[in-house]
Amino acid sequence: MSRWECAIAGDDSRFDRVEDLIVHQSTEHDRVSCKVCGTVVPDGYFAIKHAFDEHSRAEYVRAYDASAAEVRRRENVKESVESTADMNEIIERLEG
Repeated sequence: MSRWECAIAGDDSRFDRVEDLIVHQSTEHDRVSCKVCGTVVPDGYFAIKHAFDEHSRAEYVRAYDASAAEVRRRENVKESVESTADMNEIIERLEG
């Protein structure tokens, strides 16, 4: 069974490697605008990374009307991806 599920807008695509998931999210889904600052980023991991690297939890909660559980879930996703992914491979594939 694949470990990594896309889950963007009901997309239930699954991947054995997180790198494949991130490339999929970045190339197969529309980009989204950050509700805090308006920056446009790929949906999925990169949107989560942007939100938590560039903004405080409080800004995120206010802008997205997010619960504490939703914030923790996204922080866990970010941590899981970053502890597993070969970001150099992802960047090379996206720049391609």
